[in-house]
Amino acid sequence: MSTHIIKENDLIFLILDEKRRWLVQVKSGGNFHTHKGIIEFDDVIGKKFGSVLFSRPFETQGYKFYVLKPLPSDYILHMTRKTQIIYPEDAGLILLYTGIGPGSIVIEAGCGSGALTCILGNFVRPKGHIYSYDIREKSLKRAKLNVKRAKLDDFVSIQYGDILNDDLKLENVDAVVLDMATPWNAIKKVLNYLKFSGTLGSFSPTIEQVKKTVSAMKINGFIEVNTYELIKRRIQVKENATRPEVRMIGHTGYLTFGRKLDNIENPYRERKPKVNEFISLDNMPLRG
Repeated sequence: MSTHIIKENDLIFLILDEKRRWLVQVKSGGNFHTHKGIIEFDDVIGKKFGSVLFSRPFETQGYKFYVLKPLPSDYILHMTRKTQIIYPEDAGLILLYTGIGPGSIVIEAGCGSGALTCILGNFVRPKGHIYSYDIREKSLKRAKLNVKRAKLDDFVSIQYGDILNDDLKLENVDAVVLDMATPWNAIKKVLNYLKFSGTLGSFSPTIEQVKKTVSAMKINGFIEVNTYELIKRRIQVKENATRPEVRMIGHTGYLTFGRKLDNIENPYRERKPKVNEFISLDNMPLRG
């Protein structure tokens, strides 16, 4: 059967209009209630992604809905969550600046609702793995549910763990991603897990966190340490009325990146003389 056909337990991105859109798992015999009618999952299963369908009862409702295959960005914005999420633009930068891709082994400390976890899991397939940890039981439960719904169980492990105090028993990982209140306290531990040239990415909502994290990274020998802030502005496109939208999310957070180095002192340029050297000015003509 074509992978473009919607099957039992698939996730669909259900759209009514610009504001009303849902991430829904379809189950045979089930349905999804909206204020514009009922979507019967038996009407959805067997259709192609990219189809339209109409809400029941047709005679009194009959509104048009669009059924799309969820993108990674849809997981982030529309999955079940209670905590602040990392937005798609930030997730994209994390992927690019950490080099996470197919086959990558990644530690994530602070999974939250699992939004970023699902993005990372989607990109490390088919041979990579995300080891995601959190110390909050509610977050772990919600993240596991979201990962299962996204069908990423084979590529993501969600488990209780404290990167500050626990031994995660991993080594030579490609990247570590931190989303926690005190990332600067985890930098020494991160060094134990990263391979040389491996990358660290840290998300922080405040600049005070960034300053402490950058300082800790430099003290512990990270290079290529840089911090970025992304601001995405959507453009409203209408005939004779194209302009930026009035409402926007101005600040999401700060992203700090760095790379682990196997550093040694330069035995040539940093060589110090065995005895103190000085230049004598005796008997030399000096200007008055």
